Amino acid sequence: MGELRLEELSARNIVAANTLSLKPGQEQYIAPVSYSVAASVINPATSWQRVVLLDGEVAGFIHGNFDPDSVHEEFRACIWRINVDANAQGRGVGKFAAEALAEEARGRGFDHITVIWEPGEEGPESFFHKIGFRDIGQTAYGEVIGSLQL
Repeated sequence: MGELRLEELSARNIVAANTLSLKPGQEQYIAPVSYSVAASVINPATSWQRVVLLDGEVAGFIHGNFDPDSVHEEFRACIWRINVDANAQGRGVGKFAAEALAEEARGRGFDHITVIWEPGEEGPESFFHKIGFRDIGQTAYGEVIGSLQL
């Protein structure tokens, strides 16, 4: 599988994070990491952004949000975005990133994390179900809300 480790998103690794490739058909389910970075400017105190290194190379990115006071329960402890390079998919990178965010949430006193995805054949639904998320509802836009108990 290779050595996996986390590193904070920084000027040193943001270009690599922004150039993670996708498999054909995945483009419609993901936005560039730059959108996550821009969103963190709104409230950097609640943002948690990391790259995943696989054998020393950036292979993934995860953006979490921890805001216990959010009026939207699904945004209190959540995966905002997760990207895994096409060549690294299936090698444990996404699971490693999600587990790291779950551990961070647990350490902050949360008992579950959430994630929202758009349903579709090439979308991330099977990945999230495989690592233990269960569907708990939908957004006003028809996206699935998933939850993982910690």
